[in-house]
Amino acid sequence: MSKNLKTFSLLLLTIIGLASTKLNAQSLKKENKTTFSIETDPSTFAFGGYAFHIRIKPKNSEHFVIGAGVYALDLPSLMVDLNKDNKAKGWNVRINSAYSLFGEYYFKEASNRWFVGLQTGIQNYKNTNSNILNKESKYSNLLIMPSLGYTWSPFKFPLYVKPWVGLGYTTKISGDNSIDNLNYTISPLVPFATLHIGYILN
Repeated sequence: MSKNLKTFSLLLLTIIGLASTKLNAQSLKKENKTTFSIETDPSTFAFGGYAFHIRIKPKNSEHFVIGAGVYALDLPSLMVDLNKDNKAKGWNVRINSAYSLFGEYYFKEASNRWFVGLQTGIQNYKNTNSNILNKESKYSNLLIMPSLGYTWSPFKFPLYVKPWVGLGYTTKISGDNSIDNLNYTISPLVPFATLHIGYILN
């Protein structure tokens, strides 16, 4: 092989190597940038409330997503009646406002497929009772809830669905959960299941 051919071959390999490195770096940079998602829970609107959440995949995070959210809803009678002490006693229970922080660990990659999560937050309740008119009770609970879920992106555009289940620990931190002589029993363990819909912004 001539000297010129060797030089050309070496130069060509160097260019290919540099181009490959640049493309890999650009691809890695694109994958590792911070991304934001917005989510909602459609069921809250069906129960007279709302839900707005933001999720953040930090730069260089391969498995972790963090976030925050606000929500409100009227608890369906099924959830109220899970506690036999409250069943069929006329309670109307509303989470009037709630604020939570979230952390999610994805086994495959961030924001894709199976994950385990943990949320902690404050829930502000407003209860009424159909047996006692024109009176209400207000109190706040601390909620800590581990969860298990699945994030699925069935479309070419960045819309995803996220069904998940959780079991929360809750305890009253302020206020009064009684109306006259009736006491609403706060369950320490609360099972929960829902489906979020989200959209990746970038």
